[in-house]
Amino acid sequence: MMIRRILDTSFQAALNEELRRRDMTVRELAEATGIPAATLYKITAGERDPRLSTVTRIINILEPRGRDFIAVIAAKFVLEEVEGEEIACGARTCTIKGYSANSLEECIIAAVRAEKEGASGIVCAPVLASIIERVVDIPVAIMKPQPQTIIEAIETIGKRIS
Repeated sequence: MMIRRILDTSFQAALNEELRRRDMTVRELAEATGIPAATLYKITAGERDPRLSTVTRIINILEPRGRDFIAVIAAKFVLEEVEGEEIACGARTCTIKGYSANSLEECIIAAVRAEKEGASGIVCAPVLASIIERVVDIPVAIMKPQPQTIIEAIETIGKRIS
């Protein structure tokens, strides 16, 4: 999250880091914000401190409001069913963003990445929730398997062992 990085480092460092992360050029940012490229080059080089209005325009492009998302950590086939869907989150709308993971280590890494990318909350399997809650500072909820899903899995095992 760029705003957190600004507070931890400096605007210049956070901006350069965000541009690298997005593989975005200063010229592309200039086109998106309407700020002259020369001004942005001076800011990224540390030759000029930006005005508050300039910072606001940059942040509104790089971290627009209304793009809240809820992270779902699960196997890829589960994510294919829900990723990109939108749900009501109180008065706002949240998008579901999937984080594929197939091991405990990958789940923890996905949770940290989701929080770093600005997730409003995380949904994960019950076995992971207690661990993830200790790692992140955002709400965590569990996915409860449906009885039919469990029965289908048991039937699959039954076919394999017969």
